[in-house]
Amino acid sequence: MEAFVHFTNQTQGRERLLRATQHSCMLLSYLLEHKMGREELVVKLKRLESSMSSGRTLFRLGNMVHAFVAARQAARLSDLVPRFCLTLSNLNRTLYFLCDTVLWVKRVGLVSGIDRKKWRHRATKCYYYSVVMNLVEDLYELSCRMEQTARAEKTPEGLSPGGQRVQNLASLLTGGLQPFLLLLCLTLRKHPPLLLDTVKNLCDLSSPLDRLGIYKTNPGVIGLCGLVSSLVGILTVASPPLRLKQ
Repeated sequence: MEAFVHFTNQTQGRERLLRATQHSCMLLSYLLEHKMGREELVVKLKRLESSMSSGRTLFRLGNMVHAFVAARQAARLSDLVPRFCLTLSNLNRTLYFLCDTVLWVKRVGLVSGIDRKKWRHRATKCYYYSVVMNLVEDLYELSCRMEQTARAEKTPEGLSPGGQRVQNLASLLTGGLQPFLLLLCLTLRKHPPLLLDTVKNLCDLSSPLDRLGIYKTNPGVIGLCGLVSSLVGILTVASPPLRLKQ
């Protein structure tokens, strides 16, 4: 109970709970949409989804400053690839939160004359670029960890001639798909934060890909991916050691 209270006292924790609820409603309404006699329930689910989206917007107000500070911190990283990827990611997050704030101002009627469609498109593009940069950084981290694992672990007999140690990723790629996949699974098992962060970012891609018309899907897929991403986010907030540290 104390852990739950501590979790819900955090803004990130509450936002992730709302996000999980929002995407659960999206997924359920998609699954029930064509079921006879479920029309009223579908309407309620869509209303709840809209309410959760509005609530999340309020929790995101002010995140623009946090994202900008994160970009400044990322710019000080010693490793070139994480510095480049995380700085660009956080700068795009800053712009995304800016667009999100403009959309909120339009929604509540504080300012008129804002082109909602244009600003939503801008917000989606910034979010998309941010997630892509995060994924590139995840792949870079994964390649580094795989190479470290390859040097530390001896591959099983039959996967490498003579049972010798694998020296780097290049030798794995030329050795075939099976040893590469084995090393990939072994590396992800040893580094749960990296696995969770990669899964989260892959799931986060579904919505912007659909909205930008890059890869069209349906609300069911978006809802499922959003729910998985939200659950991973809840897990990393509830258990900070599972959060990927840069």
